[in-house]
Amino acid sequence: MSNPPNKNFFEDFLEDYFAECEEHLAVIRRELLTLESWINQSQIERSHLNELFRCFHSIKGLSGMVGVGLAEELAHQMENYLRVLRDQKIALSSEGFDALIAGTKLLEQVITCHRTQAPPPDITDISTQLRAVIPNENVENPLSGLVTPVEFKLKPQEQETFNIAINNGETLWHFVFSPSTQLSEQGIRVNTIREHLQTFGQLIYTAPRMSEGNKILFDFILATTLPEIPFPETEQPGLTWQLYLKGRKPETADQETTPPKEDHTIPPPPPLPLPPSPLPPLSPSPLPLSPSSNVVRVDLPKLDDLMRMVGDLVMSRARLEDHFKSITSYLPSPQIRALQEINLMLERQLRDLRQGVMQVRLVPIGEIFARMQFVVRDLVRASEKQVTLEMSGQETEIDKFVVERMLDPLLHLVRNAVSHGIESPQERLEAGKPPQGTLKLRATTSGETVVIEIEDDGRGVDVETVIERVTTQTQLTETRSFVSLLENKYGEAGKPDQYNMMALLDILCSAGFSTKNEVDLVSGRGVGMSIVKNTVQELGGFLSLDTHKGQGTRFTIQLPLTLAITDALIISVSQQTFAIPQAAVLEVLEVSTSQIISFEKNEIVSYRNTVLPVIRLASIFPLSATYPQSDPALCSLEPSSLMMIVVGSGENTVALVVDRVTGLREIVVTPLTDPFVQVTGIAGATELGDRRVVLILDVGALVRLATFG
Repeated sequence: MSNPPNKNFFEDFLEDYFAECEEHLAVIRRELLTLESWINQSQIERSHLNELFRCFHSIKGLSGMVGVGLAEELAHQMENYLRVLRDQKIALSSEGFDALIAGTKLLEQVITCHRTQAPPPDITDISTQLRAVIPNENVENPLSGLVTPVEFKLKPQEQETFNIAINNGETLWHFVFSPSTQLSEQGIRVNTIREHLQTFGQLIYTAPRMSEGNKILFDFILATTLPEIPFPETEQPGLTWQLYLKGRKPETADQETTPPKEDHTIPPPPPLPLPPSPLPPLSPSPLPLSPSSNVVRVDLPKLDDLMRMVGDLVMSRARLEDHFKSITSYLPSPQIRALQEINLMLERQLRDLRQGVMQVRLVPIGEIFARMQFVVRDLVRASEKQVTLEMSGQETEIDKFVVERMLDPLLHLVRNAVSHGIESPQERLEAGKPPQGTLKLRATTSGETVVIEIEDDGRGVDVETVIERVTTQTQLTETRSFVSLLENKYGEAGKPDQYNMMALLDILCSAGFSTKNEVDLVSGRGVGMSIVKNTVQELGGFLSLDTHKGQGTRFTIQLPLTLAITDALIISVSQQTFAIPQAAVLEVLEVSTSQIISFEKNEIVSYRNTVLPVIRLASIFPLSATYPQSDPALCSLEPSSLMMIVVGSGENTVALVVDRVTGLREIVVTPLTDPFVQVTGIAGATELGDRRVVLILDVGALVRLATFG
C-alpha cells in the first residue's frame, strides 16, 4: 500500500533535484568566469572558492541521494581540486581552469542526460585532466582505510572525507529521516532536512534505503566541529539522530607522531538498528525544520495557470464595466459615483495583481548572458582570435518563457559575431584596429519592452558578397528583399554604405543562406539567422540590423516583457475592431490627405524629418475601403483628414490608417496556434467587455509587409 506514495515522493524529489542543480550550475558559471582573473596568482579571493566549493558539494550530495553516480563522482573531483586551491597548496593554472570549465559543462550534460534518459557521456578524459592538475600528495589521504563503518557502504570520496573529518577531531552524527505525505504537505522534505543540516557542518553521506517495513528512509552522516548540536525541545516527527563517532584531536607540531600500527585501527561503531515506522525519537529534542531561505520554487505551469486566472478576472472586470455603462442612465448621481469609484479601485487592484504575478515570472537575463561567456571563450580558443566580451544590463528581467526561447537565438548571434564578424588579429592590425576585438551584450528595459543588443567591432556585412551569394540561389533573386537591396545599394548621394538594412536583414535571415563557403562546427549551414528571425517573430518582437563595412555590426532585438496580458490600443477600420499592443504604438496622428504621396504603387507620408510607408488596413485584410468620419467626441477629424497610428520601432516604422481610436484596454492575448486560421498581420485574438472577439495586429508582420510586399 505504501509503494505509490513512495514513487510519487521520489518523482517530486527528482524534480527538486534538477531545479536545485540548475541553480547551483548558474552560480558556478558566474563564479568561474570571475575566477579566471586569478589564474597564476599566489592567492585567490576565498569567497569565490568557497561559493564554488559549496555548489559542487551540494550537487555531489544531491546526486548521491538520487543515484546519479556520474554526477556525484565528477562533482567530487571538482571539489577535490577546489579544496587544494582553497588550502593554497597550489596556484590556479590555466590548465586547471580549463579543467573546471570542461568539468562544469560535462556535469551539466550528465544531469541533462539523466533527466532525458539519454546515454550519459564519458567522464574518463576530464577525470584524467583533473587528476593531472592536483599534486599526488593531495589525491590520496594517508588516513584512508583507518575507519571503515561497515553499516554504510561509503564510496572512495566519501571514505576520504570521512577520514579527514575524524583526523581533524570533528564529531559525526547519524540522522534518519522518514518522509511522509503529511510532512511533505507541511513543506518538510528531504531538501529541507539536508539544507538545515548543512548549516551545522558537512554532510559526508546521504542515501535512501528501504526499512524492514518496506518504508523509505534517508540516512545522513554529518561531520561538525560543534560539541553539541543545539536542538530545540519541541518534538518533530519523522527525524531521529544519535551520536555516531567522535574524531581524534589533531596533533600539534611539537608532539611526537608515530605511524599508526595495523592492530591499532579504530574499530567501527556498532551498527545502528533500523528505526521502525513510526520512528521513536533517539534524542529528547529534534531538529527545527525552519526554512533555510525565503525562496519557494514554483513550477512554471502553475504560474501559467495563475496568469490565466488573472486574465479571466481582467475579462470579467471588462464585462462588468461594459454593463455598468449601460445602466448609468437609470441610476442617481451618488450611486453612479460610488460605482465608478469601486470600478476604478477594482481596476487598480487587478493591475497590481497582474504586475505581481508577472514579476514572479520574471528572471534576470544574466542567466543566458553568463552562458554566452562560455561560448565566446570556446570560440576564441578554436579560432585563435582575440575577443573581449562586455556585458551590461544582466539584471534586466524578462519572462522565464521568453528567456528559455531566446537562448538559441542569442547563441547563434554570438557565434556569428565571433565566426563571421570579428577578424583575426593580423587582419585587424592591417585594418588599423587593435588586435583584440570587442563583442558587446546589452539589455535594457523600455516600458513594457526589453531591448537586447549584440554588437561587434568587426568587419561588418559586405553587401557585395551578399548580392554575389544571392545570385547563385534562384529562390532568393526574385524576392522583394533582393530587389530592394539592389535598388538601394548605393543609397543617397552615391554613398555605398547607405543601403536598405531591412532588405539586407531579410536576406541574411533566409533559410539556407550563408556567406560562408565552407561548413564548420560553428556556422555555414544557413539556419542560424532563420532561427533568430522566426523565434523573435513568434515572441511578438522586432529584429533590426545596423552594419557598416569595416566598422562592425549591431543586432537589436525588442521583446515584450510578458506574452499573456498587455495593454492595447483599440481601433476600428471599416466597422471592424482591432487591437494594437501599446508597446508597439509610437504616436497617434491626424494627417491631411494631401500629405500622403503615391510612390511606385505605394503610399508614403512625411513624419518627423523622415518618410514612413502608409498601410491601409482596409485594403490588406481586405475590408470595405471606406473611411467614415470618426466619432467627433474622440478625434473631431475634418473630412479631408485621416487618422494614423505610427507603429514599430526605429527604422522598422509604418503608419496605419484607421477610422477610429476607441481607447486603451487591458487585454488577454490568445495566440492563433491553428495553422488553418493564421493570417499575415494577425498575432492573436482577445475578448472585450461586450464579449466581442477582437483580432490583435502583428505589427512586425505589417512592417515587413509594407517594406517587401
